[in-house]
Amino acid sequence: MGFADQRFNVNLSILFTELPLLERPAAAAAAGFTAVELWWPWVDSPVPERSEPDALKRAIEDAGVRLTGLNFYAGQLPGPDRGALSVPGEESERFRANIDVAADFAASLGCTALNALYGNRVEGVDPAEQDALALENLTLAARAADRIGAILLIEALNRPESPLYPLVSAPAAVEVVDRVNEATGLGNARFLMDLYHLSMNGEDLPSVIERFAAKTGHVQIADNPGRGAPGTGSLPLEDLLDQLNKAGYDGWVGLEYKPGDRPSAEAFDWLPR
Repeated sequence: MGFADQRFNVNLSILFTELPLLERPAAAAAAGFTAVELWWPWVDSPVPERSEPDALKRAIEDAGVRLTGLNFYAGQLPGPDRGALSVPGEESERFRANIDVAADFAASLGCTALNALYGNRVEGVDPAEQDALALENLTLAARAADRIGAILLIEALNRPESPLYPLVSAPAAVEVVDRVNEATGLGNARFLMDLYHLSMNGEDLPSVIERFAAKTGHVQIADNPGRGAPGTGSLPLEDLLDQLNKAGYDGWVGLEYKPGDRPSAEAFDWLPR
């Protein structure tokens, strides 16, 4: 068991960012990866000009890699935002406008996992109002994902780095997963288990895996402290991935870590060849 037995993909929104977006898929392929994932790449535009997704689709196809995960529009990410779907007004409308655009782009590349970041709490707005709006929008997103044969991912972030984000524990995120599945009857909402975020929250990671592996649709990793590559911190990532594997998780593991003060291509020396 161990790292050699996992299927890793590389997140092109945090690795290879020293390169223009359209050059990153080929760089990932050159580093030995067959699959990539992305945050929504056009942070200012939930509905970009058709030429932009077309160019990215060509870059991914020409590189010979698969797109295995994509975020819906999430506002300024990286930046101050942590999603848009629970934010009343313009941001929620931008999320809704993006739903079919993101789903169609994912479908064009055979991508079957769409991540919907919940969004920050807004000062002066009743949290219950935000949660009701979130459920409406997540229901729409789950139906769009189902239309293309995809799952909808709901992610817990961490409180130190995202103090206004309400889903800062595995149980909180899984509760939303269950709520969405109950509302739609589709059963395609799943938990995105990011071991870095959960460790930053001080959660008992073996216990989280034991409780929630069956509801997990995707896993992401970075070491802690520092959000660097495995081995740069103190998380027993190899053991945790072994436990996930034994618990029945056989999906992709997204590498969502910072390369540090070196080119991204040099940030995979921990990975068995």
